[in-house]
Amino acid sequence: MIDGARRVGKSYIAQEFAKNEYDSYILLDFFTAPDEVKELFEKYLSDLDTFFMRISAYYSVKLHERKTLFIFDEVQFFPRARAAIKYLVADGRYDFIETGSLVSISKNTQDILIPSEERHLRMNPMDFEEFLLALGNETLFPAIKDCFEKKLPMGQALHRKAIDLFRLYLIVGGMPQAVKEYAESKNFERVDQIKREILEVYRNDIKKHAKGSELKAESIFDEIPAQLSKHEKKFKLASLKKDAKMRDYDDAFMWLKDSRIVNICYNADEPNVSLKMNMSRTTLKCYMADTGLLISHAFDENGLVSEEIYKKLLFGKLEVNEGMIFENIVAQMLTANGHKLYFYSKSDNEEASSRMEIDFLITKNKVTARHNIQGIEVKSTKRYTLSSLNKFKAKYAKYAGDCFVLHTSDFREDNGIIYLPVYMTMFL
Repeated sequence: MIDGARRVGKSYIAQEFAKNEYDSYILLDFFTAPDEVKELFEKYLSDLDTFFMRISAYYSVKLHERKTLFIFDEVQFFPRARAAIKYLVADGRYDFIETGSLVSISKNTQDILIPSEERHLRMNPMDFEEFLLALGNETLFPAIKDCFEKKLPMGQALHRKAIDLFRLYLIVGGMPQAVKEYAESKNFERVDQIKREILEVYRNDIKKHAKGSELKAESIFDEIPAQLSKHEKKFKLASLKKDAKMRDYDDAFMWLKDSRIVNICYNADEPNVSLKMNMSRTTLKCYMADTGLLISHAFDENGLVSEEIYKKLLFGKLEVNEGMIFENIVAQMLTANGHKLYFYSKSDNEEASSRMEIDFLITKNKVTARHNIQGIEVKSTKRYTLSSLNKFKAKYAKYAGDCFVLHTSDFREDNGIIYLPVYMTMFL
């Protein structure tokens, strides 16, 4: 099961895999599949010889045992096919890939037994390495990785090149259609048009599929840029409705998260070995899953982000809170690396040493008795202070391991803090 947001490239990658690795394949798109195909799943699962013979005849594709792949595309539109995987895999003649969005939404799983044979792969927007490859640059990523592993600065020329390309990645984003358009045309307005079409797909999905939470999910979606542009990026429900309670909006947040439109970051009340056990579901930050989409979402007064705005963003010349853009891309990169997102925020009116806000917390790969939690601060400007990070290291010395500042300057280490150029986030 390849699970991911709409337009993230699931169907494309499954077909490319099929073309390269199998003698034949059949794509069953359940968004458009006719009733006579769906009826095969109702009538012939107890007679798989007939089932496969009829599908082969309908699609005019010859089946080769162990060398044919079936792709169940948009399987959320026909949960019965998903339930049938148990029998089709047990039969053993062919291989199966499912692709889907909203696959964990309750209405797409009711009345079926989810097969234990499913192995979930989450597909994210293209990462920085994939973006570089799409632009034909195969040399920069190995150089960045080498410097990270050896804890060396990139040097002025290479760092400038890397940060310029990373800024380009920020504004184009990682949705494959947008990246393809930029690689071919270098036209920001065409790129932006594609991103707006994707945002419209998401809006329509909210209206059509977020049953019972449509208005709340849409209001959260519309409010994301405004919430992230604030100094403190915790989502304030009062901006949606006076006296709003999280319990009333929890389903809407979960729907947006399950649809892969957003990445949710929860506050960890106590930064110890298990962040999940200490997370607060009532205090959260809500990021767009793709930062390129966030930019088109944020600058939508005229319906299209002009070429001029894109160029100013590219060169860091636009008077805008870049902190929201850089924090969003860090959330995106950490998510792509498999991290659950947590932050730490403490307001203590009596004790100044306890007041702090750490943008992200992650755990080390190998858990030890101490120093498992790594604090991350994201800085989009060259001038900044680290009072919160220093307080965090002092107060939670038992739990805190390496702490990172992700910034726009080159690599360095100083006073127990590792300063990483933001494009190195992908190695954390």
